[in-house]
Amino acid sequence: MARKSSNKNPGVNAMILGVGSFAHSIGQTLADSGASVSTYLTRNYGHYAPTLVGKTFSRDAHSNPVPLIRENKIDVVIPQSIDWAQQSWAKDLLKSGVGIFSPTGEVMRIERERDFARELCAKFKIPFPKSFVAQNRIEAEKILEKNPQPFVIKNPLCSPTSPIHTILCETVADTRAWLRNVNYAEGVFLQEYLGRAEAGHIALVSGGEIYSLVTNQEYKYAFNGNQGIVAGAPLGGLVERDENDKYGLARELLHPLLPWFRKVNYHGPIQVTAIKRGDKWFVIEYNIRIGVTSGPMILRMLKNPAEIVLATARNEKLNLQCNDKLNFGCSLTLAGYGYPFTQVRGPQLPLEISGKFDCDVWWNEVARGGDGNLIATGHRITDVIALASKLDAAIAKAYANIRKIRVAGSYFRTDVGQSLWPPGKV
Repeated sequence: MARKSSNKNPGVNAMILGVGSFAHSIGQTLADSGASVSTYLTRNYGHYAPTLVGKTFSRDAHSNPVPLIRENKIDVVIPQSIDWAQQSWAKDLLKSGVGIFSPTGEVMRIERERDFARELCAKFKIPFPKSFVAQNRIEAEKILEKNPQPFVIKNPLCSPTSPIHTILCETVADTRAWLRNVNYAEGVFLQEYLGRAEAGHIALVSGGEIYSLVTNQEYKYAFNGNQGIVAGAPLGGLVERDENDKYGLARELLHPLLPWFRKVNYHGPIQVTAIKRGDKWFVIEYNIRIGVTSGPMILRMLKNPAEIVLATARNEKLNLQCNDKLNFGCSLTLAGYGYPFTQVRGPQLPLEISGKFDCDVWWNEVARGGDGNLIATGHRITDVIALASKLDAAIAKAYANIRKIRVAGSYFRTDVGQSLWPPGKV
């Protein structure tokens, strides 16, 4: 839902590296706080929504975004994915001196390399599930034979294009069956399965300090009741404003890393996802982004998002100011035909809207048809996000708005908030 921009932070010139609802939501929120926004389109879909916010530049026409960054005097870039660091122009970007709302260089390994995160947790005595790396099926099956328990199967290297996306196995038999069918091109990371009591915490690290933002929950299973497969991206999410770390996730799983953060000059977002077993939280993984699901809600909660993004990119002390009436957020995804089984493709289908939206609606795989009307072009159509002072109100508003959108063959989870919340609950 587009809003008129203010002039609270004139002079902040931001470029998003991304597409779809991420670029739409982050871009509009920054624009609403007074920033000038443009988008460098990093993928071959989701190009329509970013045009609603500002200028867009395709990678086909501009193989290297750095000349655009210099020409347009960009102050800060906001990457959607860690894969920017693997691009041919990554070194040029680092040399340009532009602020990057992401950690850079070797410190990116905390997300990129699963086993590096495990080693870091061991060094700082942070609980982490028993985990193994195998290069092939023979090695993986030997590990399972010596450790007959269910494992979560992941790619050793984290990337949107990884040959293995997370496979959650709740029995030894499930694990054994999947090990016969995964792609071992980059090996396999086996992480002890600890149950479903999952939650996350998102903070910013800047100026040598950790600034807690929210505790969050992502609904990763494709269908109601947390059934089906773990989807490529969550079908819903909740955030609770949590500068004081109400649930202890930051205290137990982030603050022990503060010496490392300072040593390596870490500055940028940090998200920890954890599982609670008994009275103890175990790290599942760290991410160095504010996320497609939670990011738009976090920035809306801040009074000064453009200022905070720029200050974090410059590794400065932060002056967080939050909107007092926005304590909770709910995100719902309208999934398109065939999702989460992305090998199933449907036709481009008409998108119908009944009534006006009264919360944020961020378009993803959507375009304008020849008749000027919106059409759905892929598997993830839109993210609907509502914020409120109370959780029930945010959830109710999100559902009221997503029901105003209709696309044939689409669906959304109708049970977000009915499980997995509060944090530590199944």
